[in-house]
Amino acid sequence: MTISIYQIDAFTARAFAGNPAAVVPLDAPADADWMQSLAAEMNLSETAFVWPRAGDDDAWGLRWFTPKREVRLCGHATLASAHLLWESGRIEPGRTAEFATLSGRLRCRRREDGAIAMDFPARVPTLAAAPPGLDDALGTAVVACAVSSEDLLVEVADTRTVRELAPRIERIGELPARGLIVTATADADSGADFVSRFFAPRYGVPEDPVTGSAHCVLAPYWGEKLGRLELVGFQLSARGGRVEVAWRGDRVEIAGRALTIFRGELAAAALPGAD
Repeated sequence: MTISIYQIDAFTARAFAGNPAAVVPLDAPADADWMQSLAAEMNLSETAFVWPRAGDDDAWGLRWFTPKREVRLCGHATLASAHLLWESGRIEPGRTAEFATLSGRLRCRRREDGAIAMDFPARVPTLAAAPPGLDDALGTAVVACAVSSEDLLVEVADTRTVRELAPRIERIGELPARGLIVTATADADSGADFVSRFFAPRYGVPEDPVTGSAHCVLAPYWGEKLGRLELVGFQLSARGGRVEVAWRGDRVEIAGRALTIFRGELAAAALPGAD
């Protein structure tokens, strides 16, 4: 048995930017402990496993693992998985890539401009009081705070504040949330509407370079504030990434580009069931 593994940069059109994801195409579902072990070995924010579903010609199975645990939704590794299925010929050009996941059916389509648009569930946040000590953990004042189904979102003063933020990661890991989204309006000449960063130390990801699932929260948050449904976000991590969003009620379309960086094969000792 041979299993290939690919590293793909998502939400970027150039190598060594955006968010790298490992993608592992399988013939059938694998043991969860093995998938988690491989994700820990890769030590990227996400490793995705994708396989054709028996008796389901329309969808592929898809699961995502951080170095520490499985997650219910991941944007950049879904983008990377769809990119690989088209690039490798596993899905014909022009066909939609559809995935069966813990967050339901997710669909991806290739746009004429080469970007990949993903249909994801919206996670509309609700304004809430900031948890005690959050200002201290961030090292800056919080303008507004909101909660979604999994994440905590805080708005801060401006783009510069987001860019220069140096939070106390151990304190962020104590928050009762999957992760912390920090956001602000973008500078007028930036070509974006809002900026963000994302921290998820509880999941083994101190800072995620570009977080598609966070934009399921950011799209409705900024859509309501700015009065527009179609927006552009830029994630201000060291690698950086541009994310186009369109809020459609209970769904969000998230679009970006992807680029394959390398392909390798797992050694026999790393295959499922190896001693």
